[in-house]
Amino acid sequence: MNYLNLDTQKVEPVVNELNILLADYHIYYQNLRTFHWNILGKNFFDLHMKFENLYIDAREKIDEIAERILTLRYHPLSKSSNYLDVSTIDEVEIEVDDAKMVSTILTNHKALLAQMSSVFEAAQQAKDEGTSDMIGAYIGGLEKESWMLNAWSQDTTAKLNKSSIPSKK
Repeated sequence: MNYLNLDTQKVEPVVNELNILLADYHIYYQNLRTFHWNILGKNFFDLHMKFENLYIDAREKIDEIAERILTLRYHPLSKSSNYLDVSTIDEVEIEVDDAKMVSTILTNHKALLAQMSSVFEAAQQAKDEGTSDMIGAYIGGLEKESWMLNAWSQDTTAKLNKSSIPSKK
């Protein structure tokens, strides 16, 4: 671990949290594929493409997370059974409507963001700037995707909060 200037004992909790995130991303990825393959209805074209974009991004993150674990000199989880045991995200049902698909993705995002926070905290404790930087970028991107999906699921009469708009004095 000398080439990274990190304490091996402090890095182990980071790796444990990264492996949970890796498992979460694998289940999330498969959920997106399931929705991509099974979307029906008037929102087919929009959501079919959106789900594809999301699973392509998830696939890239899976590789980056595994490579970060390897960079830290540990083996990443790599068995589906391990992912199912460790993940905080559940597999989805095939026959759900488009609104339920988006709602489920938002629930998956909430779990991913919570796990990312756990990784970030562990990385900060270990002074692991590489992991902190990677996860910080992931958080910002996933928050934006969540906002967009949430906006899609709102009624057209929904309004945003105006309470923080400054007024002239």
